[in-house]
Amino acid sequence: MTEVLVLYYSRHGSVAKMARLVARGVESVPGAAARLRTVPPVTADHAQRGPAVPDDGPPYAEPRDLAECAGLVLGSPTRFGNMAAPMKHFLDGTSAQWLSGALAGKPAAVFTSTSSLHGGQEATLLTMMLPLLHHGMLLVGLPYTEAALSTTAAGGTPYGASHHAGVGHDPRPLTRDEETLCLALGRRVAEIAVKLA
Repeated sequence: MTEVLVLYYSRHGSVAKMARLVARGVESVPGAAARLRTVPPVTADHAQRGPAVPDDGPPYAEPRDLAECAGLVLGSPTRFGNMAAPMKHFLDGTSAQWLSGALAGKPAAVFTSTSSLHGGQEATLLTMMLPLLHHGMLLVGLPYTEAALSTTAAGGTPYGASHHAGVGHDPRPLTRDEETLCLALGRRVAEIAVKLA
């Protein structure tokens, strides 16, 4: 099986829901499997906070997950037009993979969730792409051949899947178009990963 790593950080659950949909999209491709992983939260001094193993949900990512997978789909909530600190902290620790070229030539994509409709979705997706470009990954977006990209009244961009969760601890559910675009993003990365394998 060709494995695609779906790596995410989620604070209130919206990005986690998106990650599961992306993973379903990956697994809709014959010969592809999703490896779902998350990253631990960090404190202000950047030390890992909480248990070494999550209480529930997928395990924390390890550097070997990056090397072992044929593709990567990265998800994070928006923080001032950028990814959240825990995801950035994890990526900042991937120098060994950068030096070895472990990710070079592999397909990659990004997804995000914001509290406001114009809260930096596209800026976050673009800034999440920068470390992936440094790793030499092949970026995959969502073309307008995906009909939901033209009909969405919430999240969804050509740069990657997105969701407008709203403000507060009780996020809005994903719309049908947002779900469709998450599935499509996972499927597109998996199709390329299988072809390149």
